[in-house]
Amino acid sequence: MDLKSLKTESRNPDTMDIDMLDTENILKKINNEDKKVALAVESELPHVAKAVDMVVQSIRHGGRVFYVGAGTSGRLGTLDASECPPTYGVSPELFQGVIAGGTKALYSSIEGAEDDRKQGKTDLIAHNVTGGDIVVGIAASGRTPYALGAMEYGRGIGCGTVGIACNKGSEMEGLADVMIAPEVGPEAVTGSTRMKAGTAQKMVLNMISTASMIKLGKVYTNLMVDMKPSNEKLKARAINIVRIATDSTEESAKTALEESGNNVKTAILMLLKDITKEQAGQELKKADGFIRKAI
Repeated sequence: MDLKSLKTESRNPDTMDIDMLDTENILKKINNEDKKVALAVESELPHVAKAVDMVVQSIRHGGRVFYVGAGTSGRLGTLDASECPPTYGVSPELFQGVIAGGTKALYSSIEGAEDDRKQGKTDLIAHNVTGGDIVVGIAASGRTPYALGAMEYGRGIGCGTVGIACNKGSEMEGLADVMIAPEVGPEAVTGSTRMKAGTAQKMVLNMISTASMIKLGKVYTNLMVDMKPSNEKLKARAINIVRIATDSTEESAKTALEESGNNVKTAILMLLKDITKEQAGQELKKADGFIRKAI
């Protein structure tokens, strides 16, 4: 693999002296590089929007989203997927992370796994990926064999494919229906793509999952109204969300939440329209789960 042409692998002229600096100035150098990430992602927003619309369309028709990557990229995909169920009340099957090397690779480096192109296909088959699903390949370089193999297989069976990389014109681009390539430039430490490239990938993944959930009615104003209050912190958050959404007292919000069976959307509609749990459920069903429509 020829790395010389990849911007993510090139040497950063602004950090050549980073090993000679005191701690605060090392951090300033890193921070200065990090400031470039949001602007790089901003330039790719039209492509991110296309990816979101593709994901929403797939989910509305029963499809799922598979984030596929190796190393840092795979871990970031798995992280984003794992956070969707508690935040938006969706099934763990809806967003799934697939990482080269399997579960062990989430906490232990298995670097050679990324070179197996066939394994990318094999792992998607093991996850029962079908043509109605979306395969999102994630690789800082845009040329990781494992991610490419998965995208190639997905595309071959009719999946929508999205690529997330930090180099333009990569091999991944040829396999993606939508390519998202924020060019963050060389890292503060040459080749350490868990830094700026990883941050850019995390931002893009956040955007894809969050915007998709918003468009599917999981957010009312800017409140997470399909969250699952599964622990004490989340129970307190749910009460606060109901209170804010309805401009009610904490006690009223708590009571409505209890009566709704800890369903935030239902509790909100019960208070806003002064209706029963059953009536709120019917209203939400007619409105496809969108609180604004139900109101």
